[in-house]
Amino acid sequence: MAVKLHNTLTQNVDELKPLNDNRISLYVCGLTVYSQPHIGNWVSYIYWDVLVRTLRASNYQVNHVQNITDVGHLTNDEDTGEDKMQKSALREGMTARQVADKYTAIADDEAYNRLGLVRPDHMPRATDYIEQQKAFVEELHSKGFTYVINDGIYFDTSKVENYGKLARLDIDGLKFGARVANTGKKNPTDFAVWKFSNPDEKRDMEWDSPVVNDRKGFPGWHLECSVMARELLGDQIDIHTGGIDHIPVHHTNEIAQTEAITNKRFSNIWMHANHIKVDGTKMSKSLGNIYTLQDIINKGYELDAFKLLVLSKNYRTEGNFTWDILESAQNRLNNWRAIGDLRWQGAGDGEQTSQLLEHLQNDLDTPSAMARIDELMGCEKPTALNKLLNEIRDLFGITLHRDDIDDEQKSLIKERETARKNKDWAKSDELRSQLADQGIIIRDTDEKTIWERRN
Repeated sequence: MAVKLHNTLTQNVDELKPLNDNRISLYVCGLTVYSQPHIGNWVSYIYWDVLVRTLRASNYQVNHVQNITDVGHLTNDEDTGEDKMQKSALREGMTARQVADKYTAIADDEAYNRLGLVRPDHMPRATDYIEQQKAFVEELHSKGFTYVINDGIYFDTSKVENYGKLARLDIDGLKFGARVANTGKKNPTDFAVWKFSNPDEKRDMEWDSPVVNDRKGFPGWHLECSVMARELLGDQIDIHTGGIDHIPVHHTNEIAQTEAITNKRFSNIWMHANHIKVDGTKMSKSLGNIYTLQDIINKGYELDAFKLLVLSKNYRTEGNFTWDILESAQNRLNNWRAIGDLRWQGAGDGEQTSQLLEHLQNDLDTPSAMARIDELMGCEKPTALNKLLNEIRDLFGITLHRDDIDDEQKSLIKERETARKNKDWAKSDELRSQLADQGIIIRDTDEKTIWERRN
């Protein structure tokens, strides 16, 4: 079955047609590592993890790049405000590099150890590509796409055709906002590819500027992704992902500057994940409704339950987090795991088709996949159980079958079965109690004895 994905650029569900045989180039906009990630940060990465798993299960070779933004992301999309990294450094009494290292390590642990996401093939830091970014700006400038004003080097969006095509911006109807009217920008949509440092302040992270050699500065946030994507994946890529908040500014500007250099379509497919709210409200420090993965753990829930909460909604649908919804997701996980713990003789030999991959190949239809798992788990005698459990592990990164019982416990079960055949009920009950003390619950059916672990 062909993989079909909703393409923000075309507003259609398009069939994936790789640029290069069965090889897929995928760029994922990564975190800005200036603070502790919260649950809202992880939502899109859970979906893109399923995307990567789906593509690989569909026999594609995926070159997966996810950047780390450790400089240049300002607090306002209109190229104003403080650099988030620098602001965090001042708040924590650390250097910007120390802040980046601290939160990169925390995010790495949460993503790949706690959530069990597939580690990208490349995780480039923006600061490792400064020279390439400077060269990119020099090339843009030589082609007449940039101009210099007091605070930086700006991209002239009037020089490209169909600027704003991703977000379907009404360019003619846009006007300067109050905060940018007096900056010297030629057009409201023009954006900084390089910002100059304030000469009255000392920055932790600054470099000799391109074009203007006597100024120090740092790269613009949009520039970083264009350059790292091009350096690691080439002039054109198959899929670019991010959050819906990236559409009107960040991704729109990536497209403009990259295609100005290459004269080629930057990415064939653009995918965007929607946000998640908490109790139906946008997350806010003032409301005290910003939760972390550790908060979930401290409440006694599993992070796999949080993944189920996320995946119960389509990636393009706004989600909602409440403790009641998480409780339901935990119950669902417990139910699946209880069935996964059953050891039906020959459970892995059935021919039952799960259809999980087919659902995911249809624009990552995770809600239908979750419903299908419920259906299969609800069967009185699940067939091909081991195959299903392996698919759930491979496609969603959720392991339901726990460690197998040891040889001694297996021997006790066999000994008990022999006692039952001999109608030695006292011995049978004694062995059942012995297994129960080890957390192994025995259930006798008309056909066989099965076991499960006590939750």
